[in-house]
Amino acid sequence: SQMVTQGMWDRDSTLLQLPYFTKDLAKRCQENPGNNIETVFDLVEMEDDRRQELLQMPDAQLLDIARFCNRFPNIDLTYEVVDRNEVTPGKEITLLVTVERDMEGRTEVGHVDAPRYPKAKEEGWWLVVGETETNQLLAIKRISLQQKAKVKLAFTVPTEPGEKSYTLYFMSDSYFGCDQEYTFSVDVRDHMEE
Repeated sequence: SQMVTQGMWDRDSTLLQLPYFTKDLAKRCQENPGNNIETVFDLVEMEDDRRQELLQMPDAQLLDIARFCNRFPNIDLTYEVVDRNEVTPGKEITLLVTVERDMEGRTEVGHVDAPRYPKAKEEGWWLVVGETETNQLLAIKRISLQQKAKVKLAFTVPTEPGEKSYTLYFMSDSYFGCDQEYTFSVDVRDHMEE
C-alpha cells in the first residue's frame, strides 16, 4: 500500500516522496560525493548549508521539504519476550512491543503527506512476527500511532525444544523508508530439562 499511497514503485528512490524531488534530483543526492543521500533521514542529518548547496532550490521550496522531513515518521521501537525463560514446547508466548514517535515539537500527527493520493489518509502501521526459515506468519496486528503505543503480539512456539529464531517487522502503510526489522530468538525448553 506504500506504492499506492505515494504513487511510486518500491524500486524508486524513497526521496521521491519529498516535494519537488525528481528522479534526476534523487540521483544527484544518491551520488553526492563523500556523503550518499539515499533516505529522508540522510537528508535530515545533513548540515543546512550542504543541503541547500546540494538541492539548489529557492528558500520556499526548501521550507516545504523541511516541513515534510519534520513530519516524516521517526519511530523508536523496543520489544521484549514476556517470561522468556519459561518457554516450553507448544506454549503461546507474548511479545510486548513499544513504539514511540519523535514528535519534533508537534502535538498531533495529521494526515499522510501523499500528494498523488486522491484523498486525505491517516497513517497505519503493521506489526508482524514471522519465522523466515519456514516462511510462516505467526502474528499480525494493525495499529494507529499518534505518539506512543504498547502492543502485545501472541504466537505459539513449535512443539520441539531448541532455539527458535523469529523476525519482528514494523511496517508503514503510507511511507517508504521507515519500516523496521528485528531478529530475536527464543529458547524453547522441555519441562524435563529444568
